[in-house]
Amino acid sequence: MFSKACEYGIRATIYIAHQSLEGNRVSLKEIAEEIDSPSAFTAKILYQLAKNNIIDSVKGAYGGFQIEKNQIHNISLSQLVFALDGDRIYTGCGLGLSRCNADKPCPVHHKFVQIRNDLKQMLDETTLYEMTTGLEVGLTFLKR
Repeated sequence: MFSKACEYGIRATIYIAHQSLEGNRVSLKEIAEEIDSPSAFTAKILYQLAKNNIIDSVKGAYGGFQIEKNQIHNISLSQLVFALDGDRIYTGCGLGLSRCNADKPCPVHHKFVQIRNDLKQMLDETTLYEMTTGLEVGLTFLKR
């Protein structure tokens, strides 16, 4: 459903948010290890997230990545997905056709539109803070 970059980006952002709530700034190496992602790929993803003002990148000896605590409650999952994958998840064809709409629908178009709408609602309504709370109590995990 999401690109591999988006999957890693969501996991990285959740980890950064979790650490930011504890008052910690985290390094690229730590993030990559904690989400089980290649460092070079993670660096590109983090750059994209910083460019889209989702995370903050601090340079220097005591640098790393963080998110302002008050922002963690305001960032939605849809913002993360849009920053990394754009809006194709909301507009793409369920069968991958280059063009699909109600006038010339693919065989799954009408059912897929409802799924896309439900997904958009869930992504819009889910905050970064919500996704971090399960980590704190051990109910959710970022790697296996």
